[in-house]
Formats: sequence, C-alpha cells, structure tokens
Amino acid sequence: MSEQQQLTPQQREELEKQWQRECFQNAQKYLAEQGIIPSTVFDKESRFLAPLCAIWKMKSQSGKIYWVVTGRLPTDHMDISGAATAREALKHFSYRWQLKADEIVAAGVRDETQAKFANLLVNRAHGLYEIAEKDELWVNEAS
Repeated sequence: MSEQQQLTPQQREELEKQWQRECFQNAQKYLAEQGIIPSTVFDKESRFLAPLCAIWKMKSQSGKIYWVVTGRLPTDHMDISGAATAREALKHFSYRWQLKADEIVAAGVRDETQAKFANLLVNRAHGLYEIAEKDELWVNEAS
C-alpha cells in the first residue's frame, strides 16, 4: 500500500493545498527572478494537477498577463498572447521545450549536464502534452 492510500481525505486535501502553495511561491519567485512582479492570480483559469504541475494565469504590476508553469518540471512562463487557456498553454510549453531540447542537441552537447537537461525537457514536454490531451482533466475549463 502506498503512503497516499493510507491518508484520510482531509490529509490528502491538506497535502494538496500545501503542494499548491509551494507551486505558487515557486511561480512568484521565478517571475521575480525574471524581473516580473506578479500582482493578481486568476484562480478560475489556473489549473492544479497535483503532484505533477500547476499552470497559473498571473497579472503583473505592469498590467501584462502571463502563464506560469510549476511543479515537477522546469518552471517557465510565457505571455498570455501565446495561449487562450491553461490547456493551450501546456501544449505551448510542451512544444517550446521540445524545440529547446532540439537546439541543445543540434548545438552539440558538451557535457553531461546539458545532456541531462535536454533529456529532462523532452521527457517533461511529452508529459505536458499527454496531460493537455486528456479531455477528462479539462471538462471544467472555460474556453
């Protein structure tokens, strides 16, 4: 029996809330490192697929809106113009990471760290795309 199965529903809910808070803090920290200060989160359009990934729709203090992906993958962001929904944003990140991995390989992998990062990008790109393709995860998404 796994640890998850032994938890009560309340414990599972609390773990999920904790995971969501950590992802939110990671998203805020990442944006700040990019020189973007978030001011608003659009909860209704954001999606949380614990423990894999969270996709946040955030507005910055400058008024620009971004999608930010966090979780068990590289944290990344994009302008809202790249995708209308969280589902489209995941597909966009998937495509972008695949291209980035291809660029790393095409430039010639010079060390093990680059090779591992390229492999991570490919792996997570495939995972994001699979999540985006699962209709049952997106039933409640407003289009």
